[in-house]
Amino acid sequence: MSRKYKFHNKKGLYFVSFATVYWIDVFTRQIYFDVLAESVDYCRKEKGMEVYAYCFMPSHIHFVFRSSNEQPMELLRDFKRYTSKKVIETIEKNPQESRKEWLLWMFEQAGKKQGNVHKYQFWQHHNKPIELWTDKVIEQKIDYIHNNPVLSGFVTDPIGWKYSSAKNYQEDHTVLRIDSDGYFFGLV
Repeated sequence: MSRKYKFHNKKGLYFVSFATVYWIDVFTRQIYFDVLAESVDYCRKEKGMEVYAYCFMPSHIHFVFRSSNEQPMELLRDFKRYTSKKVIETIEKNPQESRKEWLLWMFEQAGKKQGNVHKYQFWQHHNKPIELWTDKVIEQKIDYIHNNPVLSGFVTDPIGWKYSSAKNYQEDHTVLRIDSDGYFFGLV
């Protein structure tokens, strides 16, 4: 992994993106999005995750986050480990999932390519963390995150995407709460 893509500053604010294996559109049903939202809530309450922006897309996730416990790598590792197990379990138990066999087969094929995976691989291994140093860069990354569903053609306005903090910036906290004060916009 390039030196540029590591968590060097344990106290830092980071932009990360990570995707499902083969960029499979897994997050197409409410119950799968719920796993992500519940996992973020848990990490915020129990693991010191501070989330300043997020977007859950069908095949990938974006965060601007910080670890108040100064363990960003471990926090993201645990989040990905838990969500991979929970989403696969949810797929296995979902009677409405028409792609169940195919999805599980794809995760199994990805797992066979990795020596450190027991059965299924759900997430790609890299996160590409980019430390955010200035308000300008923070705002650029937040705009990028919020406009991702627009650029993908899912909505015409960032606020129209349910699983994005664009709604939080409009005082709508129905999906997730974010940490909106204290770290950036003049405080970096």
